[in-house]
Amino acid sequence: MPNIRYDGQIYSLRDGQSVLECLTEHGASVPFGCRAGICQACLMRAEVGRPPEASQKGLKPTLKAKNYFLACICNPEETLSVSLPGNELSRTPATIVGMELLNAEIMQVSLKAHEQIEYRAGQFINLYQGENLARSYSVASLPTEDPHIHIHVRRVPQGKVSNWVHDALRPGDTIDIQGPGGDCYYLPGSPEQGLLLIGTGSGLAPLYGVVRDALAQGHIGPIRLFHGSRTPNGLYLTDKLRELTRAYSNFEYTACLSGSHVSKEFASGRVHQIALNEVPNLTGWRVFLCGHPEMVKAAQKKAFLAGASMKDIVCDAFTSRVIPS
Repeated sequence: MPNIRYDGQIYSLRDGQSVLECLTEHGASVPFGCRAGICQACLMRAEVGRPPEASQKGLKPTLKAKNYFLACICNPEETLSVSLPGNELSRTPATIVGMELLNAEIMQVSLKAHEQIEYRAGQFINLYQGENLARSYSVASLPTEDPHIHIHVRRVPQGKVSNWVHDALRPGDTIDIQGPGGDCYYLPGSPEQGLLLIGTGSGLAPLYGVVRDALAQGHIGPIRLFHGSRTPNGLYLTDKLRELTRAYSNFEYTACLSGSHVSKEFASGRVHQIALNEVPNLTGWRVFLCGHPEMVKAAQKKAFLAGASMKDIVCDAFTSRVIPS
């Protein structure tokens, strides 16, 4: 079996074991987050050897060319000498300037980065608790209109980072962030294209950013946003979204509930099914899917069958996996 050389030590990989699993099993200090190849917190570089192509999924071509890979999904076929990212992916301190509960379990955290960060509404940043524990959170703010970065942190049962954010962090505290990353953002250039946005839970965060960005840039095509929850308590930003529907004739917002005894002010059923029933022909549309992984997977398939091109379907599945420290 191949070995991993890291920080002056040599570690043996077991059959089927990822680089991240190997290093953390031996007590090596390595940042990580979702363990699913999404947040990119476990990004590493192979200084000797070639990481498998599958471990570079979602990385920019410039990073692939420099032998960067995601340790959590890297199962090497040869011995690798690895290191942590260089300065181009360094962390930035940020001060918390505001915290606001948007519903019973979602906290909006407003951050002022100590260095200027160029981001687009809908992308994500990594938020670090200490040195080696990170989670990804989508950006709901619009850089041209909001003075600070806004993220929506949903409290996850036994979630180490989310509970730390809700219970321990306060305005004035300074934390480390990294990013931005991700492809979930508005692309100008096709102002008449239809935009369909479907989200559950805090998956509304990037969609709220994308909608505001599109409207601010003068998008004239139809924009349909569907946000789903089981009960009304899981919805949020409803008043602001309804204000946008009154201000822009091409924007529609539909709040969806999948629980029982749904009142007439909400659509009843699963959010992706409601959305695709109301917009059955997606030929030429751009589709954004954010939130629960099962919803994202099901909606992606249905959107493609409804005529959307795969290149126009943007998926951002939110994982809530509990990570051991």
